Amino acid sequence: MAVLKAVGVREDGKRTVLGVSVALGEQEVHWRTFLQSLVQRGLRGVELIISDDHAGLRAARQAVFGGIPWQRCQFHLQQNAQAYVPRKAMQTEVDERIREIFNASSRGAAEQLLKAFVEDYAEKAPHLAKWAEVNLPEGFTVFAFPKNHQRRLRTSNVVERLHREIRRRTRVVSIFPSEASCLRLVSAVLMEQSEAWETGRVYLRFKEETARPAP
Repeated sequence: MAVLKAVGVREDGKRTVLGVSVALGEQEVHWRTFLQSLVQRGLRGVELIISDDHAGLRAARQAVFGGIPWQRCQFHLQQNAQAYVPRKAMQTEVDERIREIFNASSRGAAEQLLKAFVEDYAEKAPHLAKWAEVNLPEGFTVFAFPKNHQRRLRTSNVVERLHREIRRRTRVVSIFPSEASCLRLVSAVLMEQSEAWETGRVYLRFKEETARPAP
């Protein structure tokens, strides 16, 4: 079963679990139904969506939140890039170059570093160069947000940590008799985490936010 979940940051700067759903797969229809349920329950004021590039989620996101900026997870992008590296000896070098691009001081600087990257690998790794030119800019959306928020907005690591905790807790059960039984356990885990977030430290300090930098 696929466990679909969404995490958000409230106006007070604290994280919260927005919703969860258990489905037989991650097809677009399941993701779309899940995202629509969040809107129906009152989700408003979304300014940025951060996720990996799962095909079903991408299509559903565009259908339900088409006008909302999207930040593709930089961590997943770095992992995805390795599939296009032709030789193992190049993997570390490529990883460092991509990290340098994402750590640039502005979107303009990142685009210049990406241009140099594409030119450098055009002959020795043409598939990598073409992939990077199209895909890496999807990780640049974060540059339009305040600098003191960017580190938190670059990846979907918050959700990935939830994935790991849910896998750890569900592995003990091994087999669920129904979707409902799986959902009950997962919901309990997520409620526990959400309560910890809501009584814990502020994740993003919106009141201290500075003007967004120019692209």
